[in-house]
Amino acid sequence: MSDNLPTTAQPAAQPGRSPVRLRPEIAELPPYRQGKPAAPDAFKLSSNEVPFPPLDAVLSAITDTAADSHRYPDGAALALRTALAEANGVTPERIHIGAGSVALLSQFITATAGPGDEVVFAWRSFEAYPGLVTVAGATSVRVPNRPDGSHDLEAMAAAVTDRTRVVIVCTPNNPTGTVVEREAFLAFLRSVPSDVLVLLDEAYREFVTDDDAVNGIPLLDEHPNLVVLRTFSKAYGLAGLRVGWAIGHELVLDGARNAAIPLSSTAPAQQAAIAGLANAEDIRARVAVITARRDDLAAALREQGWFIPAAQGNFVWFGLGEQTASANDTFLAHGIVGRAFPGDGVRISIGEAESIEPLLAAAAEILAGLPADHPTREGVRSR
Repeated sequence: MSDNLPTTAQPAAQPGRSPVRLRPEIAELPPYRQGKPAAPDAFKLSSNEVPFPPLDAVLSAITDTAADSHRYPDGAALALRTALAEANGVTPERIHIGAGSVALLSQFITATAGPGDEVVFAWRSFEAYPGLVTVAGATSVRVPNRPDGSHDLEAMAAAVTDRTRVVIVCTPNNPTGTVVEREAFLAFLRSVPSDVLVLLDEAYREFVTDDDAVNGIPLLDEHPNLVVLRTFSKAYGLAGLRVGWAIGHELVLDGARNAAIPLSSTAPAQQAAIAGLANAEDIRARVAVITARRDDLAAALREQGWFIPAAQGNFVWFGLGEQTASANDTFLAHGIVGRAFPGDGVRISIGEAESIEPLLAAAAEILAGLPADHPTREGVRSR
C-alpha cells in the first residue's frame, strides 16, 4: 500500500537556511548570547553573577529537593509565593513565579502585545528586550538613553502611542548601571495611560545604595498597571537555578500565568529561593561586600580619568563606542572576560577581589590609547 502513496519532491536544504519555514522576523533575529566563559587563569566578569557560592542552607535545600526529582514541581509555586507575599505584605495571588525574570518578561509581553502593537523601552538596555518583543509579534520602540547612560523618561512617555501596550523601565539599567529616581518615575507613571502595562525591571534592586532611587513595590496599590520584576539570580546567587518573581495586580499576573510554559519553575529552584529568603541577613552581608567593591572600583576608574555612569548594579559600564572591540581585546589580554556590546561599550561585572588589580591595569592601558576627545573620558561629556 505504501508504494501507492503520492510523493512530493523535496528541495535540498541550502546551507545557512532552515529546512522548514520560519517566520522571517524570527529567522533574522540574532540569538541571545550569554557571557563568554573564562580560561582557568582569567576572571569571568561577563554575566553579572556574584562570585560567592550558594549559602549552606541553600545547598541543603537543593539537595533535599533533588531526591524527589522524579516528581513534578508545584506548578503554582505556592510555598515560595507565600514566603514572598509575607515578606512584602500582600496576598500570594499578587505574586507570580517564573524561570528567571527574563521568562516573566516574555510572559507579560506575550500576554499584552501582538502584531500591530508596540513595546517601548530605553536603549541601550537589557539585550533580551528586542528579541522578546519580536517573538511576541509586536514592534520595538527604542528610546535612546541620555548621554550619562540613564533613561530619558520624558522621551519614553512621548513615545507612547495608541499602539503602545507595554513600557519597560530597567533600574538599575543593564548595562549602564544608572537608576531611575522615585519622583521622576512617579511623574512618568502619571503621564502613561492607565491601560498600558508598565514593567519595572528591578533585577538588580538589592545592590542599590542611592536613597533617591525608585523602589517599585510601595507604588503598586496606587498604580494597578504597574508590575515589578525581581530575580534570585543576582544578589541571591541562584543564576544557575533560574527563578524570578513578579508582584502586581492579580488580574494582570493572571495574564502572564496564562502565557507561561507550565511547570517551568523547578522544585530545587523554589526551595533554594525560600532558603535564601530565610537567610536574608547573610545575603545582605554578601551584597554589602559587592557594593563596596563596586564603589571602590568606580572611584578608582574615575581617578584614572574615566567617565563611569553612576553604578548601582553589580557591574560598571565603559561606554567605548567604536573602540569597544579593541578595548575588549585588551581586557581579555589581562584575563578580564567582560561583556562587549559592539559599537556601544563593555560591561564588567563585580567579581572576586583578585580581579580588581588586572582590571584596573587593563583600563589604564585602554584609556591611554583613546582619543583626547573620547566621550568616555571624564569631563569630555560636559564640554
